Amino acid sequence: MNTRLILHSVRALARYPLRSGFIMLSSLIGAAALTFVLSVGQGARAKMLSTVRQIFGDSSILVITGGHQLMGGPRPGAARLTLDDIDAVARGVPDVVAWDPQQVLYASVRRGAAASTVRVLGASERAEQVWSRRVTRGVHFDAAAVKRSDRVALVGETVIRDVFNNQDPIGAEIQIESAPFTVVGVLERFGTDLHGMDRDNEVVIPITTFMRRLANVDTILAAKLLVKDGTHVASTAKDVTQQLRARHGLAAGQPDDFNLLTPIEVQRMMAMMRRVVSLYLPLAASVVLLVGGLVAATLMLGAVNARVAEIGLRRAVGAQPRDISRQFLIETTVTVLGGGVAGIVLGLVVGQIVADHLKLESPFPWLAIALGLLLSTATGLLAGVLPARRAARLLPADALR
Repeated sequence: MNTRLILHSVRALARYPLRSGFIMLSSLIGAAALTFVLSVGQGARAKMLSTVRQIFGDSSILVITGGHQLMGGPRPGAARLTLDDIDAVARGVPDVVAWDPQQVLYASVRRGAAASTVRVLGASERAEQVWSRRVTRGVHFDAAAVKRSDRVALVGETVIRDVFNNQDPIGAEIQIESAPFTVVGVLERFGTDLHGMDRDNEVVIPITTFMRRLANVDTILAAKLLVKDGTHVASTAKDVTQQLRARHGLAAGQPDDFNLLTPIEVQRMMAMMRRVVSLYLPLAASVVLLVGGLVAATLMLGAVNARVAEIGLRRAVGAQPRDISRQFLIETTVTVLGGGVAGIVLGLVVGQIVADHLKLESPFPWLAIALGLLLSTATGLLAGVLPARRAARLLPADALR
């Protein structure tokens, strides 16, 4: 009897393809969103942690000109931070043991007929120590090269692929815009950062060369300070603020024209990002799935009204109220679950595409699949209860009238 009932329910779904399609679509969207968020979220969390560890340790302070920007450029007209500012801070604050400035622009990098738009960074000879990014082949430029404003460059792996066609770049000459540079080293692989930017598509040159021969600027975007003792970061940040305010001639009450990013602020930002990725986005996707259940319930209630004659005929030939109830419950559950399964597959495929594009880790999301199936089944059952009860209460005589 149960098998016959299931077959009859499936045939009923096939008889009403438009309604069944809308019910499936409502659950498909919710399940796809939930699966995508959970599967990509795992890789995004891992990427966030690894990126922060790579560029911002527990014993460092990031000084940024013109606004809270971990990457990217300052606001127009806001840049006032100079090399002399940071040098004075390093000399005046005993807990600062090392520092590295940073300036950036996007420029055309060419070698022969090959060309690519690359992120060009200006840095000091201390970059390898301060940013914890080694040179894997060749050598890092030294203090003498920075002092002389030498035209030497370190290149990332993406630049090697796009500009050098994966050939050994050491000793080769490239052109950054119209200026010639000699490649002396290859940067350690980094991957993508929090913004999805390929950090291997970078060229690093001496900061003085960048400022005088490439960008013609006298300010820097940011600087990273290494602090001797991680437990003194907060007090060191206060000393750095006082030093910079004094150098910039800021009176009491005037806002800072720079910003300091410390590990405490980074942890706060990370906690907020984790909440968004781990809680709010899955919750929003679950709400979409539940709304899909409401849509399914509404459509099935309409189906009961449209199929009154069919229900009456089944009751007249001996079908019990529980059989009618089970039929509509099975129809709703199968339709919603079918849409949920299709949504899970779609979410996995799209999630894998996004993970590959952003170079995220993509462990198989068992939790996403299990939760998607569980919520789809529960939604289907809940959405089918009211239509099933309404169909079961119809009397044969009323239904056939």
